[in-house]
Amino acid sequence: MKALFATTLAAAALLLGACSTTSPDVIRPGDAQRLSTVQDAVVLNVRPVVVEGQQQGIGGTSGAVVGGIAGSTVGGRREGIVVGVLGAVAGAVIGNSIERFGTREEAVEILLQLPSGERRALVQAKGNETFVPGEAVILVSTGGKTRVMKAR
Repeated sequence: MKALFATTLAAAALLLGACSTTSPDVIRPGDAQRLSTVQDAVVLNVRPVVVEGQQQGIGGTSGAVVGGIAGSTVGGRREGIVVGVLGAVAGAVIGNSIERFGTREEAVEILLQLPSGERRALVQAKGNETFVPGEAVILVSTGGKTRVMKAR
């Protein structure tokens, strides 16, 4: 029974984490049909980075509930209460870790040079395009967010 609760918790946290993305290949509905500014640039350097996962409390809350329920089924009434509280705390810690790990994204940091000579760096999730130094790219800015794409 406890294994079923733990498995359910892990699956829920991973599914929730999969719903969040910063991929340059995914456009949010609010950004569709919105005029964006476009700027030319040249790639100077690209390096892999990891965008740390988020903790919004969903994993911790779910883990606390599952851990509390699982722990409360242990022993008699007194033992069940104590183990239920300990289970809730342990579940919250595990749930937070699962949520943070499940929302991590592999990304790239792209160092860019603008036509003015100014240099900028941008981090974005790995998408379908790969960038190499010397390559011409365009910066597309919409709603305060910018993404890099190849200039074709």
